[in-house]
Amino acid sequence: MKSIRVFLVTVILSIITLFIFVAALKGYQSSMAEANRLFDRQLLDTATLIANLHTENAVARFHQDSTIAFQVWRRNELIAASDNAPDTRIASFEPGFGFNNFAGYRWRTVTYFNSLSEDWVMAAERTDLRNALAEEVILEAVWPVLLGLPVVGLLIWLIVSRGLRPLRQFADELGSKQADDLSPLTYHAAYQELSQIGQSSNRLLKRLETSLLREKQFASDAAHELRTPISTLKVQLHNAQQDATADNKNIKELRDSTDRLGHIVEQILDLYRSSPDQFNANFKRVDLSALAQEVVALKYPLFETKNQQVTFSGEPCYLSGDHFALTTLLQNLLGNANKYTPPSGHISVSVHQSEHCITLTIEDNGPGIPEDERKSVFQRFYRVGGDRHSTGEHGCGLGLAIVKHIVELHDASITITDSRFETGTAFVVSFPLIRSSGL
Repeated sequence: MKSIRVFLVTVILSIITLFIFVAALKGYQSSMAEANRLFDRQLLDTATLIANLHTENAVARFHQDSTIAFQVWRRNELIAASDNAPDTRIASFEPGFGFNNFAGYRWRTVTYFNSLSEDWVMAAERTDLRNALAEEVILEAVWPVLLGLPVVGLLIWLIVSRGLRPLRQFADELGSKQADDLSPLTYHAAYQELSQIGQSSNRLLKRLETSLLREKQFASDAAHELRTPISTLKVQLHNAQQDATADNKNIKELRDSTDRLGHIVEQILDLYRSSPDQFNANFKRVDLSALAQEVVALKYPLFETKNQQVTFSGEPCYLSGDHFALTTLLQNLLGNANKYTPPSGHISVSVHQSEHCITLTIEDNGPGIPEDERKSVFQRFYRVGGDRHSTGEHGCGLGLAIVKHIVELHDASITITDSRFETGTAFVVSFPLIRSSGL
């Protein structure tokens, strides 16, 4: 994930570096031109000074350690020269500046004509040495700027961090909200841009709150309104069955449909209660092994009806969770196993604690779930094989969706694998040990 702060600091520092580079390049070019003008003026002054010196008619050689070479010519005759100058002319008999090569170097030359003595004075200076001196002076001025870039980068980082601090505080307040807290943000922004973000967020929260309230109200009202006629229908069916023959097929099918409708209503309510925005994270100390045994005992009449064999293995495993939600999870998983396990089949329940987690495993020897459908079974109203499974059992397709919600509310995970039996499915729920820390 990219960081706005890193992006801003990188872009600003890159622009500053580019600006400094261009400015330094332009400054270097102009400084070198100015330095060469100064050196040329100095070279001309040297030639003028030499022209005013007294020279003999015979050729005189002057020994010096200077980087400047010179010659004095009178009527095409060399009358004086430095010991580093050649015997031939180092420049033409025309006043002005030029370049020449001798003694293995490139030289900047100047020719000066002394009208009083009618002497031609030629002076030369090595270009490599004058350039080196000029570059040294220029770099002495540029180095502090280059060395100051890290300091500038640090200052930019601190300024950008301070500028983004209100945004971070705003994000902290927004992130600290509970799942069911859709109240407007109370953060007072001192910056116009952040104020706009706050207003937009509050408008979004308002729309979400309105939408969720509408959904909650509908689910609650629908389930409540459906319960009453279903209860009445069950009573009427009971009375009708007393008056009808005991083996009346229509009455039996009507009663089964009524029971199924009641089951759907209860599942809708369970799904509503386990939604993150409604769930009250008031976790308590729960022994998952003991709770699993209680739910198995509660569901045992259903297993006995189909002559199913249920085995349990486990040890006391304490975690922090919601008792009602965990009970609903176990009821749905065991009800699912009972529904799709054939008569005289086998169902296994186990609860164990490992080094990393607490694991609940419920497996059966039913027809199983194909691997390509195992992720889809947790979707609402999804049923393997369509509306009716190969076992002929009815369902509403909400049970495993509720299980998935409860698992997520407890920061756990659920996977579907093959059971240890020849056929069937195993549901494995892993609860992190962090939930049981300090218990």
